[in-house]
Amino acid sequence: MSNPSAAHAPFTVIGLGLMGRALAAAFLKNGHPTTVWNRSSHKADELVSNGAALASSVKDAVEASPLVVICVSDYDAVHELLDPLEGSLEGRTLVNMTSASSSQAREASKWAVERKVAGYIDSAIMAIPPGIGTEEAILLYSGPKAAFDEHEETLRAVAPAATTYLDEDPGVASLYDVSLLGIMWSIENSFLHGAALLGTAGVKAVDFFPLAKGLITMVIDFLAAYAPQADAGEYPADDATITTHILAMEHLLDESRELGVNTDLPELIKKFGERAVAAGHENNSYAAMIEQFRKPSV
Repeated sequence: MSNPSAAHAPFTVIGLGLMGRALAAAFLKNGHPTTVWNRSSHKADELVSNGAALASSVKDAVEASPLVVICVSDYDAVHELLDPLEGSLEGRTLVNMTSASSSQAREASKWAVERKVAGYIDSAIMAIPPGIGTEEAILLYSGPKAAFDEHEETLRAVAPAATTYLDEDPGVASLYDVSLLGIMWSIENSFLHGAALLGTAGVKAVDFFPLAKGLITMVIDFLAAYAPQADAGEYPADDATITTHILAMEHLLDESRELGVNTDLPELIKKFGERAVAAGHENNSYAAMIEQFRKPSV
């Protein structure tokens, strides 16, 4: 199926939750004829008033465009909507922006091949709805490179500065998604735990934030050194050994106990440090902790 000029290529968006509406709005803003569908059709009202076409069925929505984006609650919903549409999907490119595991993305890719989809691209959205279509949005894609290349210019409507292709393996975008979210939650949890500690001394979280921000920036430099060590499996302690880190971990745990602040997070941090030492990494850099994370949980 030929694809019209990417600058004005027609587009379909299935699923109009907060994210789906933001995606559709970004395509519309960039001049793409946009067809939308949602179970609750009233969610399309603003989009329709701005020029979107509301399809009366999922089938009509899919058949309206050579490029179809689906962004719904989970993969069960994806299959519920698309499984009955084998003939309609044939020859079209399907971009799945529904969050899932890497194994689900790979299975969906096989499913798409069976239905003669021209290209199945899995996507991870690293943004909140208000950021879609702005320089803040990051969208990650994996799947057939040829299909991505064909539609890259169109897809840039939702992430002008960071539309990133990762790999032919359709599961890679999902892996990046959860890996990056793990960093986000770890930073947020650590900041809030620290704010709870300082709160016992009357320090406000807003006063803690500037110093926390500075330390986070410093940690970025640490990671720049740790990443090649993790890849090489060699962990020279150019800054501090894991044994040194454990001494500081003990202080964090002791303070939490003494001040009546939850100890679950510092206990977990210290546990991993102790496991690394037991595995013989006491004189290695903190990067050697990756050996613990590579092991399945007991």
